[in-house]
Amino acid sequence: MSDGYTESTIEVAGLPIQVLRGGDGPSVLVIHHETGNPGWLEFHNALSAQRDVILPTLPGWDGTERGDWMRSVRDIAAVCSLLLDELGVGDVTLVGLGFGGYIAAEMATANQSRLSGLVLVNAVGLQPEEGEIRDQFLEAHADYVKSCFADPANFTDLYGEEVSTEQLVAWDANREMTARTAWKPFLYSQTLPHLLANVNTPTKVIRGADDTVVPASVASQYATLLGNATLITLPGGHNLESDAPEALAEAIVSD
Repeated sequence: MSDGYTESTIEVAGLPIQVLRGGDGPSVLVIHHETGNPGWLEFHNALSAQRDVILPTLPGWDGTERGDWMRSVRDIAAVCSLLLDELGVGDVTLVGLGFGGYIAAEMATANQSRLSGLVLVNAVGLQPEEGEIRDQFLEAHADYVKSCFADPANFTDLYGEEVSTEQLVAWDANREMTARTAWKPFLYSQTLPHLLANVNTPTKVIRGADDTVVPASVASQYATLLGNATLITLPGGHNLESDAPEALAEAIVSD
């Protein structure tokens, strides 16, 4: 045990999946942003005070081995579901951050029988009725990631005043994985809206009031399309887990 969590590697579909896990209570699978997994944060600590938190690094992200066969968000969703099987986790709450919310939504449409809850935080995955999902490929890596934080100090705390070359290389590889799996259409599904109506899992759709990546209309669409959803707005940007770690953790565990 280190800093409240353990590290392990679980093989799924022939790929070694790195998993951090900590805390006690009902299980929560946290799926990270397309920009990568920055590790065990204050948010995960806060959440693990009341939950068994499972934090995998998606295969192909942050220098991990990728499957060349992985070409869609549903492929990633299938890997995440199989990971839960390998871990022997039954009832679980899915918490998806940004791109991770898209993955979580796909997992819910494929099999909601194991889900006790679904939390979509600034999730992409739906074509906005108003506005557009911001095109990160038109921006430098560091500029885009920095803009995901409402408070620049939170970016600096995580990545430093000068972003390392190693981090820039990792972001570039992560961006490649995003393009491989969610390029056309860009970060949304044309079929997901038709499947969400049958998802009756209790869902919290959480939006950062200062999110500049995903239009507010997407959160409203998720809340409307899902059969049992509540829409919550918290102060903070796209990376709410860094801008408002305690408030986000509390929103997830509260009844």
